[in-house]
Amino acid sequence: MNGPQAGEPLALQSHMIGDVPHGFFTRLGGVSQGIYAGLNCGLGSGDARDLVLENRARSAAALGVAAGNLVNVHQVHGRAVASVTAPWVPGAGPQADGLVTDRPGIALGILTADCVPVLLADAEAGVIGAAHAGWKGALAGVTDATLEAMVALGARPERIMAAIGPCIARDSYEVGAELRATFLAADAANKAHFSPGARPGHWQFDLAAYVLDRLWTAGVAGAHALGQDTYGEAELFFSFRRTTHLGEADYGRQLSAIVLPG
Repeated sequence: MNGPQAGEPLALQSHMIGDVPHGFFTRLGGVSQGIYAGLNCGLGSGDARDLVLENRARSAAALGVAAGNLVNVHQVHGRAVASVTAPWVPGAGPQADGLVTDRPGIALGILTADCVPVLLADAEAGVIGAAHAGWKGALAGVTDATLEAMVALGARPERIMAAIGPCIARDSYEVGAELRATFLAADAANKAHFSPGARPGHWQFDLAAYVLDRLWTAGVAGAHALGQDTYGEAELFFSFRRTTHLGEADYGRQLSAIVLPG
């Protein structure tokens, strides 16, 4: 596929985060080609490193920061959170699935291709956070851990605003009975996030709604989901599950990022 062409990155924004610079970047814009076409920001993909670095630089510029000030972690589907005091070399971040900072000019980045990206801000305290929530990390409490790390820097839950970016939607996310049972074992109320699938013994899982519930339960001031489906909107988003179903060798990753203004 040729896919999206080079150009200015397109980043979706949330009214919930207000004036704090942020963006849920789509795959539009960028210089990658083929299955990575557009704005692939994943250094862990098989894409050429120089192309990914250029895509990251374009994304950073759209946020008003230098390319070297955009940081990502090595995501492992857990609940560890990195407190960032200074940028690191691209690709050299610690193993974690959340980032927080109170330092202006550092852009916290999360990479996704179906998982839930969460951006958070306490503008009054000058503290921001970002979290990568696949089902394992979401269930383990990565958003709770990110909020706790923000509080440690001076944020207060009742002032924190949160936004969930594009991710796989309920209609596109068929799971087996075992995964549903795992969530129900954690909390029977989680059954609200599952609906019967088309195949016997399968269920459609609303991961974004589950993450949204975790945020509200943790006491944030506001939270909402953009409601766009990474699997179903191929022209806008990369998707691990779509790539798997198409039998493609690899997939790109889209960036979600937030930065405190200097």
